[in-house]
Amino acid sequence: MTTKQRAYLKSLAMTMDPIFQIGKSSMTPALTEAISEALEARELIKISVLKNCADDPKELAQLIAERTRAQVVQVIGKKIVLYREGKDNKKKIILP
Repeated sequence: MTTKQRAYLKSLAMTMDPIFQIGKSSMTPALTEAISEALEARELIKISVLKNCADDPKELAQLIAERTRAQVVQVIGKKIVLYREGKDNKKKIILP
C-alpha cells in the first residue's frame, strides 16, 4: 500500500464510527470472524479498544490484521482502522 493510498483511506475513516469494541476478553475467535465478515462487506472498518483491555492497541492491530488478512491503515490512541480489498466484483473503494 502506497502512502497516497494510506492517506486516502485515512481520510475516508475520519468520518466513520467504530463498529467493533475490544474489551477485557481481548481477541476471541468469534470477534475475529465477525471482523473478517465486516471487512468482506465494507472493506474499511474502525475498531475501538476499550480502557479495560490490557493489550496494546498497536499489537492488537497487527494480530487482527494477520488473522483476517487485512492491512492496518492506522492506529491512533485506542482506535484501529483496517482495510482489506474486496473481491473483483465487490470492490467498493477505488484506491488512487
